[in-house]
Amino acid sequence: MRTTISGPWRWTVVLAGSVALVACPRPAARPPSGAEPIIRVALVTAAAQVTVGAQGSALGVARGAPALRLDPGDSVVLAVDGAAFVTRGAAPARYEQLAFASTMPERFVTVNGQPFRGAVEVFARAGGITVVNALPLEQYLQGVVNAEMGRRAASEQAALEAQATIARTYALRNRGRHAAEGYDLLAGAGDQLYGGVAAETAPGIAAVRATAGLALLYHGTPITAFFHSTCGGSTAAPEESFQSVRGAPYLRPVSDARPHGGDYCDISPRFQWTVEWEGSGLGDILRRTVPAVLGIDSSVVTGLRDVYVRRSGASGRVTDVRIRVAGGEIPVPGYAVRAVFQTPDGRPLGGSAVRFEARQQDGALASLVAQGRGWGHGVGLCQWGAVGRARAGQDARTILNVYFPGTTLARAY
Repeated sequence: MRTTISGPWRWTVVLAGSVALVACPRPAARPPSGAEPIIRVALVTAAAQVTVGAQGSALGVARGAPALRLDPGDSVVLAVDGAAFVTRGAAPARYEQLAFASTMPERFVTVNGQPFRGAVEVFARAGGITVVNALPLEQYLQGVVNAEMGRRAASEQAALEAQATIARTYALRNRGRHAAEGYDLLAGAGDQLYGGVAAETAPGIAAVRATAGLALLYHGTPITAFFHSTCGGSTAAPEESFQSVRGAPYLRPVSDARPHGGDYCDISPRFQWTVEWEGSGLGDILRRTVPAVLGIDSSVVTGLRDVYVRRSGASGRVTDVRIRVAGGEIPVPGYAVRAVFQTPDGRPLGGSAVRFEARQQDGALASLVAQGRGWGHGVGLCQWGAVGRARAGQDARTILNVYFPGTTLARAY
């Protein structure tokens, strides 16, 4: 198998049986039209140290030449040292970059104990260590589907296929968005969850294979593919949840109602939720979040008196919330509601399909209760709605057509 590693350093590792050969460095190129792309996923960024290991044997390459061999079960600790990193162990050495590839089939390179397909590249950047997993897109998706959807029953396979298609579409649309940092996507919620081999399941792999190469297109281009946990009865328009995302015809509020009552996503454990604050505790939270999110000085957040919804959007999500304080009112736009009204344990509010109930005492806010429906930003695919629709017999194509009306399901490569 030939794996091309691109980024700040580019070379080709050729795996031939159990022997790893290193070809001459060459410029990286985007795959030709119709070819499955390689995706570069940041597993770790700005770390003080990481541990790289080998389930089988693995070769570490530096600047196009073999530098470090790991035998089965071996590992090496890489610790940041200024603009480079050093190996800790019997044979310490200093590197700016290393790329590891397994020399044994179905035996993987590990990062902090977790196995990953493809190649693992480590490089020093901005005083920390970045670890990137470079692998074919379809293999990447095998580690995404169940990381996003959890383990699903056989009756829910269509939901996994819908998620596989959306995850592929997302990767194609956003490939290269972090090119300046040396990778394409993050492995966490900043892009989409990716757990490598440990997150793979037989149903998830089957869903990837059943949809191989398929993406949702609009006018021949991969769509802006949003997805979230639970819509709470209706998905959202982008302008209800985001500050700078432009709307598209296929991103608009969609009802998740069942024909005979209830909602497809009401099976979600986060379909309904409640958060309560004492007035003084909420004041402490707002004095942190209002400056950070809205750029308003914390001194304005004094004499907290009320919180109320002034305006809601087409999906029922709030688009304008007001915090009444001694000096007037602080407007909170819909996209900022989740970040401003953090829960008492410091998490963002579950969603913005919410109503507030304030209790005053002697003119001051004594307590506030938020009652919400749904979880996440609400735009695009509702993951629990997809599960509910799959249980009802809808196939993946139908599910995708519901949440992204006007799009085309087609082969991207």
